[in-house]
Amino acid sequence: MMNLEVLSKKDSKEVLNTIIAKIRDYMNYKNLEPGDKLPSERMLSEKFEVSRSAVREAIQKLEFYGILKSIPQSGTFVADIGQIAINGIIEDILKLRESDFKSLVETRILLELKTVRLAATRRTEEDLERMKAALDAYNEKALNGKDAVQEDLLFHLAIAKASGNSTINTLMLIITPEIITNFEKYHVCDENQSQKGMKEHMEIYKAIEEQNPQLAKQKMKEHFKALYEYCYNI
Repeated sequence: MMNLEVLSKKDSKEVLNTIIAKIRDYMNYKNLEPGDKLPSERMLSEKFEVSRSAVREAIQKLEFYGILKSIPQSGTFVADIGQIAINGIIEDILKLRESDFKSLVETRILLELKTVRLAATRRTEEDLERMKAALDAYNEKALNGKDAVQEDLLFHLAIAKASGNSTINTLMLIITPEIITNFEKYHVCDENQSQKGMKEHMEIYKAIEEQNPQLAKQKMKEHFKALYEYCYNI
């Protein structure tokens, strides 16, 4: 079972944004056009005086937003969009603020109501085993009165993986650390909620096991009801 680590993102985000801005400036200075190749990660890391892993992360983020395209064994290239659009999108990326708690909750609920239906349709026996392992870990902590926030989210990540949609899985991995941080900040999970969560998780699991997408969606909706109401009463 994977472990989730909540990291302080402030410093790393500033470094990442600095590298993204430098890549933008380099592309403008060199008048790079769609299909043009960027220098290697090693060359960019030396030029910007940062680690290769930091450059790689910046490139991956720009790939995510469609600015760059990496081709194995060939390198990283400018995507097929205009320079004005590229600069505009990068400016938006650099201005992205940290998601607030309500936005995270809304995004998570919208994602998971779709995800759980896909999981109920596509799940494998291996997916069920992964969900059950997360459930058991959650139940053990909840029964002992311990904080089970991470185990709760591991169960939901197992559902995302079972959906068979890599983009949904990636989005869940992106927002999960932020959700954990906010759960701890706002003390969303209390003892009663943990006990209630055990029953709701099992109902979701059974619906997925039975490959009943509509029931799975309904049980997920019920599971999020208390969180949704809490979120809008902060």
